[in-house]
Amino acid sequence: MIPVRGASKGVPRKKTRGIIEVAGRRVGPGHPCLLIAEVAQAHDGSLGTAHAYIDAVATAGADAIKFQTHIAAAESTRGEPWRVKFSPQDATGYDYWERMEFTEEQWVALREHADERGLIFLSSPFSIAAVDLLTRVGVPAWKVTSGEVTNAVMLDCMARTGIPILLSTGMSTLSEIDAAVRCVEERGASLAVFQCTTTYPCSPEQVGINLVPMLRDRYAVPIGLSDHSGTIFPGLAAAATGIDAIEVHVVFSRESFGPDVRASVTTDHLRQLVEGVRFIETMNANPVDKDDIAEGFSDLRGMFTKSVVTTCDLEAGAVLEEDHLTLKKPGWGIDASRLPDLVGRRLARRLAADTAPSGGGSGVMRSPPSPDRPEP
Repeated sequence: MIPVRGASKGVPRKKTRGIIEVAGRRVGPGHPCLLIAEVAQAHDGSLGTAHAYIDAVATAGADAIKFQTHIAAAESTRGEPWRVKFSPQDATGYDYWERMEFTEEQWVALREHADERGLIFLSSPFSIAAVDLLTRVGVPAWKVTSGEVTNAVMLDCMARTGIPILLSTGMSTLSEIDAAVRCVEERGASLAVFQCTTTYPCSPEQVGINLVPMLRDRYAVPIGLSDHSGTIFPGLAAAATGIDAIEVHVVFSRESFGPDVRASVTTDHLRQLVEGVRFIETMNANPVDKDDIAEGFSDLRGMFTKSVVTTCDLEAGAVLEEDHLTLKKPGWGIDASRLPDLVGRRLARRLAADTAPSGGGSGVMRSPPSPDRPEP
């Protein structure tokens, strides 16, 4: 087993959590959350649909779009079992992966389209052949799927390219993650670690948001959440904790075809997630001082708070009783909190009913007569 934190031969630790760069975008503490829309196989093998997803994801405001690069002959045997048999047109899982393949020229066109729309283009490789293909196509980071965390040969191949690695951990033990992190860091590649749970869809009990601070402390790298819940709620909760990256599966609608529809958000929901994350980031970046903000609301405070007001006509010299006074808007007169202090005081001048004496009562009210010294 790989030694864990604190052991002399464990994963190298940094004193402070690091920052990585993906296509010139800084990811880590103090920087906006990187929002990744995972298309995966939602295109169902249609190149045109894949291009349509690029436009939809860009319009929704995500930062990056992620596909999966499958080369059936390089990643699967012909006897690979179905995870879930969903496709009536594919006899085996191998047939399905083969139908999901694009040519190198088609991948280049997708990457160029993403570039034009201001999206970071990512695609997860599922074989060393796919790593080689995507290296030629040009990707600014490797998104490693949960099933490849223990694939040390492929991890080493990706780390040797020198570009950042975004590591999902959905099926991995901590010792397996330790080994993968050490493999990447020993090659000098930068790294982000994503908490995820390989369940489609993922229930709230399985999201594992509690693991985010542990992963931060354990690896001292940017931490992300790869969410399969099919909702925007885990992403918003993660944003509130200052998560560095969020990945969600995306489909055009709940009526779309494919294995991950139930675990995906729609493009409309993706837009809401983007807006929510940016809203939360703005809140977190702007702490409020309660006294300062109250001072800025002085005009509104006058309009919405209440002042002491007379309930009836009162002559000069009248000693105020509780039923002589009430509280009404606006709050520009004697503050409502002072009403109890006014009972028993003597009026210096006449006040009509429904009048709000101003200020501290100067020239309006006198102290009550002293029993030892009659009022002059």
